[in-house]
Formats: sequence, C-alpha cells, structure tokens
Amino acid sequence: MLAYVVLFLAILSRILPHAVHAAAWNFTAVGGGLLFFGSRMGAGRFSRTSALKLTSALAALIATDYYLTVYAYQYPFHASAYAATWIWYGLICLLGMGLLQKPSVLRVGVGALTTSTSFFLISNFMVWASSAVGALYPHTLAGLAACYTAGLPFYRNDLASTAITAGALFGLPVLAAKIAESLHAAHGNDLAA
Repeated sequence: MLAYVVLFLAILSRILPHAVHAAAWNFTAVGGGLLFFGSRMGAGRFSRTSALKLTSALAALIATDYYLTVYAYQYPFHASAYAATWIWYGLICLLGMGLLQKPSVLRVGVGALTTSTSFFLISNFMVWASSAVGALYPHTLAGLAACYTAGLPFYRNDLASTAITAGALFGLPVLAAKIAESLHAAHGNDLAA
C-alpha cells in the first residue's frame, strides 16, 4: 500500500506545479518514487504479482503523461513520442526491484544516479532524434551536444530531486528504526537501574 501512496505523491509532484502555474524545472519525486515502488514489487523475482504492480504503475504514469501533454502543455498527444519514457519507467521499477530489495547508502546512491542519468541521456536523445530537421536541433553531433547542454539544468534538478526522494524514502525508515532502538535500549537501561 505504501508503494502506491509514494507513486501517487510522485505523480502529484508532476501535476501540482502546473495546477498552480509554477515552473517545476524537473524537480519531481518520480525517479525516487519509481525506485521505491520497484523495491516493493516483489522479493527479487519477477512474478505475476510483480507484473500486475508494474502494469498498474505504468498505467498511472501513462495517464499522467496524457493529462500533462493535452491539458497542461496543450499539445496533441502522440503515444509514439512517449514510448522511450514508458520503457524507462518500467526499467527504473525493475532497477528498484533488483537493486534495492536490501537498500544501503551505496545502492540508493547508485540507483538515484542511474535513474537521473539514464533519463537525461534517453530523453534528450529522443528530443534530438525526433525533432524535424533543423526545427530544434540539427541532426549533427553539434546539434546533439547542444541538446544535451540545454538539458543540463533539468538534469541537475532531476538528480537532486531523485537523490532527496530516494534518500528520504529509503533512509527515514532506517533512521526511525535506529531512534526506536536507542529509545528502547535507554528505556531498558532505566528499568535495570
């Protein structure tokens, strides 16, 4: 249940900036939320239950992409323009499922870095590749470099938001357990005295 709450909050982090007419600059909880959701999909093995959870997450994210494209950005929706993003959503869930079943600081850090960097590389490549010749970026190495350069501020914010979200989602339960353990130990020492 918690995984779905996190997914819902990640979706809200994409929608709310548009609802209040504020630029988000790609500072969302999607990357960290997908890692967390994936870590709760199953116990290391992909099963029918994992497939259902993944399908439900993808359906919610696809609906969000449709809503944002048509209503927030007011562009026509073309599913083919989102295929790479939708595959990326699924792969990040699977990364969370494989890497973060037993989270550690290193694993969460690698997951956050991989999530943000892969989205930056894939999304900017798709923008460059799908733009009409000369419309946005020329189909040359210089055009590709210009596209990646233009995406750097978004990458920085996505990396920060993914690290913060993943750090909180995986770190706060560990911190709470440590606090509870120390309180329990202190209470036990008080009873023994």
